[in-house]
Amino acid sequence: MWLVLVVSVALGAGLPVWSQARESARLPVTAADVERARAELAGLAVKGRAPRTGYDRDQFGLAWADVDRNGCDTRNDILARDLTDVVFEEGTHDCVVLSGTLVDPFGGATIDFERGPSSADVQIDHVVPLSDAWQKGAQQWDAETRRQFANDPANLLAVDGPLNGAKGDGDAATWLPPSTGYRCAYAIRQIRVKAAYGLWVTEAERAALDRQLGTCVTTG
Repeated sequence: MWLVLVVSVALGAGLPVWSQARESARLPVTAADVERARAELAGLAVKGRAPRTGYDRDQFGLAWADVDRNGCDTRNDILARDLTDVVFEEGTHDCVVLSGTLVDPFGGATIDFERGPSSADVQIDHVVPLSDAWQKGAQQWDAETRRQFANDPANLLAVDGPLNGAKGDGDAATWLPPSTGYRCAYAIRQIRVKAAYGLWVTEAERAALDRQLGTCVTTG
């Protein structure tokens, strides 16, 4: 079901292949992962945050398009990837997730997801927020690249809804997951997405990401 979306951005970068793993949020971090992230971080341009002028969610297309053309919208794709014990609505070809269980990477809590009034208990986070991307290079992209970015599984995680709300459009200098054990993987994910799309970082953001790489406990 899961394919990595290959897009062409201004710098011609492709998506980080490791993100297609089902256990994406809890992927064990290896020494090679950290080494690569350090190299990618060193290669990111460092600039000030551009004005937010002109930003609107619609600049990144309608929410949760079916960009990989598998018949399912992106939100349901990510729920199916990140939740366990998933139950699908009958007749939707395993697309519409009715219920499941999330071990939230941001806070560590176990959340029972049920489609309906409490759906917002689990939200889909843009690891690199759309507004942050807009202020760090995405204004120069064409509409299709922004649409792909907004629906890219490399940049999406199912997470605790209130924590996602607390994050807002913060970068690593202003917000990190409360679960300290996940911060290394989170920093690596942000770095790889920004490197893949040619986005830049602020000086404070670069320093924060570098600090998190220094905390990584690796396997292998």
